[in-house]
Amino acid sequence: MAKIATVITNLYEDSEFTEPAKAFEEAGHEVVTIEKKAGNVIEGINGKRIKVDKGIDDVKPEDFDALFIPGGFSPDQLRADDQFVEFVKPFMDNKKPVFAICHGPQLLITAKTLDGRQATGYKSIKVDMENAGVTYKDEEVVVCSGHFVTSRTPDDIPAFNRESMKVLEK
Repeated sequence: MAKIATVITNLYEDSEFTEPAKAFEEAGHEVVTIEKKAGNVIEGINGKRIKVDKGIDDVKPEDFDALFIPGGFSPDQLRADDQFVEFVKPFMDNKKPVFAICHGPQLLITAKTLDGRQATGYKSIKVDMENAGVTYKDEEVVVCSGHFVTSRTPDDIPAFNRESMKVLEK
């Protein structure tokens, strides 16, 4: 089963983390939360608190099989930290499974990994994604190159989970 790196910090969109994480774990995958420091307690937009598993200094991309980036304000905060930008880039470069929902693609924009790809995201980052070279699709879920799954909002979580699971089954 896959070991999934989940980059996350305060003000993540609660359901965009909890629902996919639950689906991944129920399917037997391991979800590892990564923030600035292991043990930090972070809080979602709607008040869900979680204790972080690993600090960014304690992990390497090669330790994981897949990457998950929940939305909310978390990805925008993480992309200001070069360590997180450098951490996510190899997942895209090496065509490992990458799952990004809502504002999640913001971190991948900063990592300069979206040029030439098809994807979706929250409507407020559409122009940012297009400026990064994405062919933006206003669809509930977009799968690009067989490994990169994106969705727009919490309403799209069922489709996001379905397609993410298909990628993990490969």
